[in-house]
Amino acid sequence: MAIARRRKFVHAQTAWMLAAALTLALLDVLTLELFFVLSLLGFLIVVEFTAPFSVTPKWRMRLKWLILAGLVSFGYVAIRRVLSILPIEVF
Repeated sequence: MAIARRRKFVHAQTAWMLAAALTLALLDVLTLELFFVLSLLGFLIVVEFTAPFSVTPKWRMRLKWLILAGLVSFGYVAIRRVLSILPIEVF
């Protein structure tokens, strides 16, 4: 039972990432930053939609570290993007 839920989680995340990559490619805006942001968004959505109601398996408890790493990376990407937009006189 736990393996089936874990497999559904992996399939949902893989489908989200493939859909994001295909959509970005079709729109001709595929960059690593955009793909990362959409993948992180999808990961957070999949984590919430597949959360169990009563008992949390051990593998799901380890997801918080992936979420933390993803949010830190997102902060880095966002800061880099903002700094590239701002003029140099601001610093």
